[in-house]
Amino acid sequence: MCGIIAYIGNKECKNILIEGLKRLEYRGYDSAGIGILYTGKGGTKGGVNTDNEIYHIAVVKNAGKIRALENELRSVEVDGFCGIGHTRWATHGEPTKVNAHPHLDCSSKIAVVHNGIIENYAEIREELRAKGHKFVSQTDTEVLPHLLEEYYNGDLLIAMQKLMKRIKGSGAIVAISTYNPDEIIGARIASPLVIGVSRNGNFLASDMPAALEHTRNFIVINDYETARVTRSGVEIFDHEGKIIDREPFKVSWSIASAEKAGYEDFMLKEIFEQPYGIKETMRGRVVNGKLNFNELGLSEKQIRDLKRVQIIACGTSYHAALIGRQLIERWAKIPVEVDVSSEYRYRDPIVEDNCLFIAITQSGETIDTLAAIREAKAKGARIVSITNVVGSTVARESDSVIYTHAGPEIGVCATKTFTAQVIVMYLMALYFGMIRGYISGDGYKSIVQELEFVPNKVQNILNRADEIKSIADRTYKYTCFLFLGRLYGLPVALEGALKLKEISYIHAEGYAAGEMKHGPIALTDRQTVVVAITPKDSVYEKMLSNVQEVKARKATVFTLATEGDTSIQKYADYVFYLPKTLEELYGILAIIPLQLYAYYIAKNLGRNVDQPRNLAKSVTVE
Repeated sequence: MCGIIAYIGNKECKNILIEGLKRLEYRGYDSAGIGILYTGKGGTKGGVNTDNEIYHIAVVKNAGKIRALENELRSVEVDGFCGIGHTRWATHGEPTKVNAHPHLDCSSKIAVVHNGIIENYAEIREELRAKGHKFVSQTDTEVLPHLLEEYYNGDLLIAMQKLMKRIKGSGAIVAISTYNPDEIIGARIASPLVIGVSRNGNFLASDMPAALEHTRNFIVINDYETARVTRSGVEIFDHEGKIIDREPFKVSWSIASAEKAGYEDFMLKEIFEQPYGIKETMRGRVVNGKLNFNELGLSEKQIRDLKRVQIIACGTSYHAALIGRQLIERWAKIPVEVDVSSEYRYRDPIVEDNCLFIAITQSGETIDTLAAIREAKAKGARIVSITNVVGSTVARESDSVIYTHAGPEIGVCATKTFTAQVIVMYLMALYFGMIRGYISGDGYKSIVQELEFVPNKVQNILNRADEIKSIADRTYKYTCFLFLGRLYGLPVALEGALKLKEISYIHAEGYAAGEMKHGPIALTDRQTVVVAITPKDSVYEKMLSNVQEVKARKATVFTLATEGDTSIQKYADYVFYLPKTLEELYGILAIIPLQLYAYYIAKNLGRNVDQPRNLAKSVTVE
């Protein structure tokens, strides 16, 4: 995954591009670069000197983070009113200056930035080399400006449309040229690309936060579409080259929501935003103690007739899906299967009648989840998606969409989007259970009441973040962490382990506590921290037994317990108390201290928590 920003308008673009890249750095931070169209007097044209203004492309790029690019730009005085920028997450070729984007054609008249993978680039490169094209990088992207050079015949848009029919793979592609200096050309295959529309010019970007400082009005480009963006207008074309009429939509996000707002890191800011994100996700869906879920697009008869639910997701979203499975089966009595998106389509899955297919993805652009819903839809499934991004590909390709309202999540490590997804699963399971008659009036009322208390209880936990920091300060030097849980605590254990390994680079595993004797207990010794999710629920005694087992093997034990449970202190080295709630709701409370725990351990180790190594925010290539 990489980040793209482009601008054409009545303002000089160098600083606009840099600021946009800073808001996209979570998408890639191996290298960065910009390309700017500028004019100069004189030069040669056809071998003859002229005094006319001619256009050039100034390309400045560097390996490393955007600050390295900024340092390089201090000695560059060139600026202009049209340019492109890119922050890279390496796929083909090492993260070096020469492999950074933008890439140029042979004559340096066309510059391209790209997010994705060109699967047939080797074949295209050899074909172009045979025609005399020279390549300087190891990247697949470099074939793109050379293809545009090959296809160019007076209109860069037409050249891009020909290119789209030649390449295989995925990509958001943005190009500028000295031939057509008053336009930027964009195209998309399976990688996000949006147009930002403003009074002072227009933008192309991988993600909306890149342009939020300048506009809240956006147009989404769909797969196999191309776009011509000028200072004053936008034209979008379908795969056959026919113009499409598409109006911008307005997002409610502010630029402040995409900045740190005084926090040291985006991740910490986003952890502390969770009470608000949970409230916003429930807003309009829980009204005066009643559920409103018309956005599901399912009639009561369709819900009562459901025979099975299939949920697919990746990473953190997969753990939200596991919680959803338990809730739907308990409250609505519908059998639920959960699949990792990347595996789903390879096992020739069966799609039955009266089966609901739910896709969970924070970005709405995860390539494996997209492939899975396309596979299921081709077999007749009805698709409901849960996502945080309005207008994303998953949202557009689903029959209905449930948006989480967590706000933009900049940190690579998912936090507030996870709790928002879990809230949606609570609401959906409860709604299904009510419609199907498995939850009584009193039971329904008590669950809704407790759900409305969740934001305050999360805030209670956040107010005690120093307690978690103190535990992290004492345990960050350990080399092995086991996270144990049962029932609703198991997905939390899996997610807690994922958070720790993502940002601290420490070996951490989440396990069903009952599986300890089937192997993991062999890892337990004085160098092991066991994090046990042990609220006062129906499996409390079982968990207590597991805690005693690991304690007997000299492990350091950190437990999450229910407030008032003093007896657990004799078995644990560290205890953090969770507010009392219903058994089914402990999961959303328990994950908060584990997010903080991972954060503080990583900070103690000097890690970059917003941009962990080798990871990107959204996996848009296989």
